[in-house]
Amino acid sequence: MKLRHLTTSIMAIGLFFMVACKSKPKDSEIMTTVSTAVQSIPGVTANVKEGVVTLSGTVSTEEEKTSAEKAAKSVKDVKSVVNNITVTPPPPPAAPVAVTADDSLKTAVADVVKDFPGVKVDVKDGVLTVTGEEKADRWKTLKMALDALHPKKVDAKGLKVK
Repeated sequence: MKLRHLTTSIMAIGLFFMVACKSKPKDSEIMTTVSTAVQSIPGVTANVKEGVVTLSGTVSTEEEKTSAEKAAKSVKDVKSVVNNITVTPPPPPAAPVAVTADDSLKTAVADVVKDFPGVKVDVKDGVLTVTGEEKADRWKTLKMALDALHPKKVDAKGLKVK
């Protein structure tokens, strides 16, 4: 009977040691698995110490940050996850392009002047400055077309009329 209790005790102690001596997962094994789990998220790196995963890096969206944390937490033997990933802020909106009154006037003047190859018209502050050479009858036609654009002034001092 004593032998039976002794044998049972020895087996119980042996079983206890076998369970207690079961090897803990190595950080390097966890690191390999975590790295594979987060590799689809560019810019994220992981470090493992005593089963605690620390994520770091930079991502472009909050969803990517959350996804990396979920992927790391899903790995077997991970005790906890410290998420140090930063999300880059979106770029500031582009400054609006200022459109001046001269821009629309320049476009309209270009349409009018295209039929008058010897004439050049500059637009500045709503004033049209006409230079070049043109026949008198064609100048009258051009002048009426330019006046129809309602500029502040049409300055034709630099135009030679034949």
